[in-house]
Amino acid sequence: MKQNEQMIGRVKRTRKQTKNSYDRMSRFYSLFNLFEGKYKRIGIQKLDVRTSESVLEIGFGTGHCLADIARNVGETGKAYGIDISEHMCRTARSTIEKSPGSARAEILCGDAPKLPFKDDSFDAIFMSFVLDLFDTPDIPLVLEECRRALKRGGRICVVALSREGEETSMPDIYGWLHEHFQSVFDCRQIFVRQSLEDAGFQIVDYTEMSLLGLPIDIVLGEKNW
Repeated sequence: MKQNEQMIGRVKRTRKQTKNSYDRMSRFYSLFNLFEGKYKRIGIQKLDVRTSESVLEIGFGTGHCLADIARNVGETGKAYGIDISEHMCRTARSTIEKSPGSARAEILCGDAPKLPFKDDSFDAIFMSFVLDLFDTPDIPLVLEECRRALKRGGRICVVALSREGEETSMPDIYGWLHEHFQSVFDCRQIFVRQSLEDAGFQIVDYTEMSLLGLPIDIVLGEKNW
């Protein structure tokens, strides 16, 4: 993985700066669904949330996917969400309160490298355009926390910008924008599938897509030991 790490742009801002940025964006972040919504929906479909399951979404933003998860787990299941931004948490609560299954959703403000959950808590975990926000050394820490919190046989679905895929000029342009304007172009291209494999997940489904010329990976992994 070391050679791959050298090909990934680094995250220069601190976690506090990230939190403050998403606090500011919380008022209009739903507009991002115009670009990201399709990929998130495919990720939710791949995760295949079932009745009675306990499911966590990391970095839920305005809460639309978390609302879908809460609906899918049924009356005997539970949906949890954790996000670093307090303002996003408030926005998501408002979103979820308007949807079926709101009583089955629990929102927490916190950060993924230190999940406030016991071992083997969840049947499934979902992340969309979140893992690619973490600095390179933090990605294994986040995935290790996910693995710890998942039950054996539990599933994880990650949607993220990918460093792999067809070679075009757009990734180079976006990489330059990320390097110089991280407050706006904060997601970056990472090795999604390789990161999950390195964390000990078995890859069970993998889809390559494109967003405005940028490769997108939708990867489903499983904790099998």
